[in-house]
Amino acid sequence: MSTLTLNRWLKEKFGCKVYKLSLSTGCTCPNRDGKISTGGCTFCSEGGSGEFGQTSGNIDEQIRKAVEKISSKLPKTKPVKFIAYFQSFSNTYETPGKPFENIADIFHRAISHPEICALSIGTRPDSISGRMIDFLSELNKEKPVWIELGLQTIHEKTAEKINRGYSLDVFCDTYKRLKDKGLSVIVHTILWLPGETKDMMKETASYLAALTPPPDGIKFQLLQILRKTKMAEDYEKNPWSLPGMNEYCSFVKELADLMPEETVLHRLTGDGPKSLLIEPLWCANKRAVLNEMKKHFKLD
Repeated sequence: MSTLTLNRWLKEKFGCKVYKLSLSTGCTCPNRDGKISTGGCTFCSEGGSGEFGQTSGNIDEQIRKAVEKISSKLPKTKPVKFIAYFQSFSNTYETPGKPFENIADIFHRAISHPEICALSIGTRPDSISGRMIDFLSELNKEKPVWIELGLQTIHEKTAEKINRGYSLDVFCDTYKRLKDKGLSVIVHTILWLPGETKDMMKETASYLAALTPPPDGIKFQLLQILRKTKMAEDYEKNPWSLPGMNEYCSFVKELADLMPEETVLHRLTGDGPKSLLIEPLWCANKRAVLNEMKKHFKLD
């Protein structure tokens, strides 16, 4: 059973409050540029799930702006550190317009920044080459490097329905290669995907819990129906049941109980852009959701 939340784990590891800087490599996604598909995953927004991040300027400029934005809201006396979080699209996806050397330079410059304590890199398991894994393994010797893999579900029929574009075997192979190189892996799951029952969601969590070695972190994300997505079109034609706040928080606690105690709970829900959110509307009230989640997890 894991009750190890990210905030607590970060404070124990780095000795102070740690904030994420949402940054961009400028990479695209093979599920959008035609290599696999042009539609993308059906739930993914136009911003590649990175609407809140810095998207313009070189990486030094992005970090400067993001640090200033967060620091302006903080007391000047308390020490803080930052994680360079590359969130949107597939940040290890090498293309002629964004070759390996360019991506590697961005990661190297980010990790070299004195206020950055770790890199967290969101990507697809089918979009990370052997040489990229080798490079990130070397960076990991300087500061921690985390790879965030978007799995969403272990169920192949659901994966086809959401146009994920790769099989579970691809995830398993990439997971093994990353772990063999000593890299930390955080796995993304999405709850209440169309057609999935609670038993199916539990099967995904149980599968991940049984991996050897287990995931370093996991993100449980409530499915959010966002405007201008294929998922929104599907939902409008044939809506499916989505949970209320209490039901969701209670179920996430059940899933967390399945995870090994060393797996860090990086996310228990999510708050997408309110301007795009169609359903469930309750998840836009971040404070209320966190308070409800604390009750179920008995957190201070």
